[in-house]
Amino acid sequence: MSIFNKISFKDQAFKLRESAILDATTSILGDKGFDLMTMDDVANAVGISKPSLYKHFKSKEELVGEALIRLIDGAITYLADIDKDLPPVQKLRILLEWAMRVRLQGGMPFLPSTSTSVRSMLMKNISYVTRILKLNSQLEKLVIAAQKSGDLNPKLSCDVILFSYYSRTCDPAVDYLKTFSKMSDDAIVEHMLQVAFNGLTSNSAQ
Repeated sequence: MSIFNKISFKDQAFKLRESAILDATTSILGDKGFDLMTMDDVANAVGISKPSLYKHFKSKEELVGEALIRLIDGAITYLADIDKDLPPVQKLRILLEWAMRVRLQGGMPFLPSTSTSVRSMLMKNISYVTRILKLNSQLEKLVIAAQKSGDLNPKLSCDVILFSYYSRTCDPAVDYLKTFSKMSDDAIVEHMLQVAFNGLTSNSAQ
């Protein structure tokens, strides 16, 4: 085996370990939250030493930032892959379905706005802010287009719709249904999408 192949294998192993670290971080954030999560928690979950963890990420802030950047990148990529000919409201529905399924699998820990320490930390992370602004701009255009077509209420503020949409990605009702109901993941997603886009009253059902 040449030295180039050895380097390539080493890099691949490094990336795989980094992915496992980010997976563990997301899971622990969901269970403990940012303030209670420690680097020891992450290292133990992955099965590596803390010095090995620090070879990948220099601090808890950097680690959490990268975990959330990966999540936003996933949303941006998923949105880009949705059929461009679909109506804007359908694109919003498909992306929200993706986000709910990610949440049901433990990959959507919380909204940063719920933690002042996390929000402050993330606002200093240029990479995170850049991605958030990109995603927000894309979703805002979809909301405005859906309002113009009448698929979303044009009397509502775009910001009200947009931030309500964001809150649905981390709606605790999803967790409660997963834990206490006998509904399947598919049923949970379908019912939550119904509530998000059609409301709770019977005359709004499609």
